[in-house]
Amino acid sequence: MKFVSWNVNGLRACMKKGFMDFFNDVDADFFCIQETKMQQDQKSWEIDGYFEYWNDADKKGYSGTLIYTKHKPLSVKFGLEDGKYNDEGRIITLEYEDFFLVNTYVPNSKRQLERLDYRQIYEDDVRKYYQKLAKEKPLILTGDLNVAHQEIDLKNPQSNKRNAGFTDEERTKFTALLDAGFIDTWRFQHPEEIKYSWWSYMFNARKNNAGWRIDYFVVSESLKDRIVNTDILNDIEGSDHCPVTLELDV
Repeated sequence: MKFVSWNVNGLRACMKKGFMDFFNDVDADFFCIQETKMQQDQKSWEIDGYFEYWNDADKKGYSGTLIYTKHKPLSVKFGLEDGKYNDEGRIITLEYEDFFLVNTYVPNSKRQLERLDYRQIYEDDVRKYYQKLAKEKPLILTGDLNVAHQEIDLKNPQSNKRNAGFTDEERTKFTALLDAGFIDTWRFQHPEEIKYSWWSYMFNARKNNAGWRIDYFVVSESLKDRIVNTDILNDIEGSDHCPVTLELDV
């Protein structure tokens, strides 16, 4: 099965920049989108052959997640079990016979790290949720996780030590996630390769490839031998992020 994840930084804007051409060409079984920045009732398009599951933020023009899938799930859940974090539309969970799929858009800690404390609590809460799911059946987690885990995952690690997305706190939480029984699929298959999935709009960052790898597919360790291929499609434009892909034998 082919999984695609893309933070589109506004789906309506991305639609005007070739989104549907890429969507049709990639022909994914599961296409996970973050930062839709819209409500479902604002869409002006239909995509045949896919079920669609939207989790819109309460605040219009902000955050939001979406999954297009060819495969009808057994169940769909928005937010955590108690509905926590659902006000920002950050989590969608689809259940299938052999796995759970979670699409998430992790909160950015923001400039001056004003949301870092909130982010730390969020990370602990969602990790417990992922672990609970994984006890029942394997988990496939994807999305913009808003962290560059290792120095190899961003162009300028030294000058970004206390910037959002590369703080010790955020990196430690990602390590804790992996230590809880999960695998960063890209780094598993490409232990030394440098490739980025996000570039600032400033300073010609994309042209100069001064980027960060903050978009991931993370899976349960039990799926390790089923990973067929992973990729970061940094030639695909339309957003400040590029799509990431996973092919999995499930």
